[in-house]
Amino acid sequence: MNCPFCNHSETKVVDSRETGDGKITRRRRQCEKCDARFSTYEEVELLRLNIIKKNGDKADYDKNKIETGVRRALVKRPVTEEKIAKLIGDIEYAIRSLEKPEVTTKEIGKIVLQKLKDLDEVAYVRFASVYKSFGSIESFKKELDMLG
Repeated sequence: MNCPFCNHSETKVVDSRETGDGKITRRRRQCEKCDARFSTYEEVELLRLNIIKKNGDKADYDKNKIETGVRRALVKRPVTEEKIAKLIGDIEYAIRSLEKPEVTTKEIGKIVLQKLKDLDEVAYVRFASVYKSFGSIESFKKELDMLG
């Protein structure tokens, strides 16, 4: 790890802490040359995971797409940044737990829906309305009835 201040390649870890339910490690580092201190964060990266879209096309996994959809569903909801970060981490953990090299958007959508349902029902309905593409008011009403 290069020092962000002097670009020296020798740094040492002076403190490590688990955050985000053990899914992220925060490391406090110190440069061996200029003694500057800085923090780094490590998290497991989903490597070589392909997403199979509804039309059959394949794409590389992109955490940002999930985060964007989740954040849209949570707009103006009383959910802290910390809870959003934990939610996204939990979603990624559930995807990794499938232990498959290819995952469908349907599988990801189900995971996101379940996690949102546990966190905030309004966000769940918002996400479901896009994910499930309700064709009528009746299908939307059925989804709401399942919540109640």
